[in-house]
Amino acid sequence: MVVAYDGGRFRGMAENAGVATVAGTLRDVLERCLGHEVTLAVAGRTDAGVHAWGQVVSFDADERRGDPERLAQAVNRQCAPALVVREAGRAEPDFDARFSARSRHYRYTVLSRPVPDPFLAATSWWVAHPLDLNALRLGCDALIGSHDFSSFCRRPKTAGEVSLVRRVLDARWHDLGEGLLRFDISATAFCHQMVRSITGTLVDMGRGRRRAGEMAGILRARDRHAAGTIAPPEGLCLWAVTY
Repeated sequence: MVVAYDGGRFRGMAENAGVATVAGTLRDVLERCLGHEVTLAVAGRTDAGVHAWGQVVSFDADERRGDPERLAQAVNRQCAPALVVREAGRAEPDFDARFSARSRHYRYTVLSRPVPDPFLAATSWWVAHPLDLNALRLGCDALIGSHDFSSFCRRPKTAGEVSLVRRVLDARWHDLGEGLLRFDISATAFCHQMVRSITGTLVDMGRGRRRAGEMAGILRARDRHAAGTIAPPEGLCLWAVTY
């Protein structure tokens, strides 16, 4: 299934007892339709408040009751507009939404105007100060390629050493007009809070608080304190996943 959702309605993707999550809500509907337990694999475990347009989930289903169109209609009937299934179909037996993914594409929207827009507040980060688009774009250059992104990631709470090396395929800013800016970034994988940390640092560069040329040094530091403030979740959207 390709799933879209309003992250503001959920406490993240991963199930969490006592609160509404994307995975918990989706699983409940699917289990009622299928009549058996469902274990979801997801392409990206988005945090609370983060949206998705192209989230991908996979699961095993009883073939007798697992008609993709019927399941999609059931989810949309019970969960729309907060959560909808955009596409549904049968996959190969070895397909896994997470491990079969080749790359993920996130979008972050920034509204750079003196006055906020109530109609964009739920899906963008309002920055009252003007931003230098050239500085934003120059700051992206050092991100391309394979790097240790420790400066931009929350270190996993697991025993042993965990690699935070990730390969960024593309990173660029788009001027959509009237102060609306969009940051697109694609990578083979991302670590926790990586996109929001990068965005916050780039916005600091756009405001003149940092120089765009500092990005390479921030990467080399491998220190979370070297990067800027984490951008808020509402501007971030998991846009697409490539297989």
